[in-house]
Amino acid sequence: MPAPAIPETQAPNPGPFPVISDYGIIGDCRSAALVSKQGSLEWLCWPRFDSPPIFASLLDRDQGGFWKISPTGSCSVTREYLPNSNVLRTTFHTANGRVALIDLMTAGENSGLVPDHEVIRRLVCESGEIEIEVVFAPRESYGEKPASLRQVGKLGLRMPCACGVYWLRSNLPLQIDGSGSSASLRTSLKAGDELLFSLTYSENAPAVLPALGLLPARIAKCVKWWQDWAAQAQYDGDFRNEVLRSALTLKLLCFSVSGAIVAAPTTSLPERIGGNLNWDYRYCWLRDSALTTRALLELGYWEEATHFLDWMLHATRLTQPELRILYTVFGNPAQKERESQRLRGYKDSAPVRIGNAARDQLQLDVYGEVIDAAAQFAFRGGYLDREMQKVLVRFGNYVVKHWSLPDEGIWEPRDGRRNHTHSRLLCWTALDRLVRLCEQGKLKGINLEEYLKNCEAIQREITSRCWNQKLQSYVSELDGDQLDASLLLMCWYGFEKADSPRMRSSYQAIRRQLGTGEGLLYRYNSDAQEGTFAICSFWEAEYLALGGGTIKESESLIRSLLKYKNDLGLYGEEIDAKTGETLGNFPQAFTHVGLIGAALSLVQRQKGEQQLGHRAESAGEQEPHQMVA
Repeated sequence: MPAPAIPETQAPNPGPFPVISDYGIIGDCRSAALVSKQGSLEWLCWPRFDSPPIFASLLDRDQGGFWKISPTGSCSVTREYLPNSNVLRTTFHTANGRVALIDLMTAGENSGLVPDHEVIRRLVCESGEIEIEVVFAPRESYGEKPASLRQVGKLGLRMPCACGVYWLRSNLPLQIDGSGSSASLRTSLKAGDELLFSLTYSENAPAVLPALGLLPARIAKCVKWWQDWAAQAQYDGDFRNEVLRSALTLKLLCFSVSGAIVAAPTTSLPERIGGNLNWDYRYCWLRDSALTTRALLELGYWEEATHFLDWMLHATRLTQPELRILYTVFGNPAQKERESQRLRGYKDSAPVRIGNAARDQLQLDVYGEVIDAAAQFAFRGGYLDREMQKVLVRFGNYVVKHWSLPDEGIWEPRDGRRNHTHSRLLCWTALDRLVRLCEQGKLKGINLEEYLKNCEAIQREITSRCWNQKLQSYVSELDGDQLDASLLLMCWYGFEKADSPRMRSSYQAIRRQLGTGEGLLYRYNSDAQEGTFAICSFWEAEYLALGGGTIKESESLIRSLLKYKNDLGLYGEEIDAKTGETLGNFPQAFTHVGLIGAALSLVQRQKGEQQLGHRAESAGEQEPHQMVA
């Protein structure tokens, strides 16, 4: 039975779409929300990243739902995260004064009495007198159902949903409109006045709702929790602020309950405005695991790296030795892909997709990613227990039998399988790492002779059939003539040295065919007119740092890429080469991993440390870290 229509007259509108880079992110390491520069919370999925949103005007200004707190008149805006935290401060400057809005999700509170999830918003008038408008317009199930709000006295507004209850409390009451689906408040604040809001969500048992008067102290506690975490980062290079912001963003996208890391908190933000390149990224891709693990380990975040590896073991348990491409945060298959019948999409970029059909693809590169992630952990002193060793051997045996198959590859095209160079490279990586682990006594149970034989066979195939003599470059597919930016990773995984003649020649070909004059790279040649792929440019910077160029060239490229972050230091998936605007889902974990990786390799080069293709082995033995199955 179709959901009842929401009359247009009863659907408040937050105004025109902002550009994607106008959003900031807050979260509690289980879910996340996006807040625009105008103080409008326009994306929120509870209780998990992939849950249906109650605010989704990010994808539809009329039917999506939002929660806006801002001055009624014209104003200018500045914003920042409170130092070394994920607590967002937005300052509105008007002709009559200044107000500051603090936005956060509570994190680091261990009491079982507090609600499952909470957004705190605190607006303080710092000078003058300013009229403020608050509009609270939630929607259920991707805009398909109107909210049902009810006043409950001092407890504020109550909104039941399928699995739990939302509560909105404030120090000034909001008035519910005639439809019962939204509420609003208009008031004037003088210097020193404040508005306090607490939006909570609980399932199962009712929770104790903390007193509103405690919100300032709880905000301070949350800020300290983030700052304590950030202080653990082990990076002393020139880009510390950017690396730290990327690490904090990566932490926001960690699902603390399981250790999983989602690709992005959003779905269907377009890779081309008005186009259909819109995908659901609220899942966890095994493809990202090796680069992500390296970033966490080298920054000193062993706990997050260990939990991530534990999650990978747990997530793959039902399909071993076969691996899926992506999983939910609890290790289940992603939803089957469907299209929203309600939401029109960001700037009419349809369809809005829920779920991801890539879940059914074959991508052989994921075996190398997972094995390399475990190898980096072990090479740095982590302990692989007996069960983990058995799992890795099963993965290796699968690679031995299947490495020559065509697959969809790293970029997930939906037009069939091919023999991708990157997939062969990662199959080689998988067997190479297992052989090295065996030789170092960190792994038992492999057929060493068989692994070496297949590893050498893959190497021969790559060096002969993936090299195009005419182009003087490695190419994307066996016996092909096209390039893609993932070829830059051949030195990262140790297949070629960065300064080898073949890699230098391939790099020059990639820059000619896929590069722009602004230091950006497309991921491949395409007629789809998508943006440049942000992480590919950081791969280029890291390639230069690994020896493919000079220190100055790598540093210069990183600095040029910093102009594409937004004012909060956040990156999306892609960058429009003509306008510099952010495209795709936002913020993108993989892009921030790329920034961290490039910065780490650069500082290692500056210190004169030996650069190996697989830098995990260059790290000295550390105190063992237990990896539990």
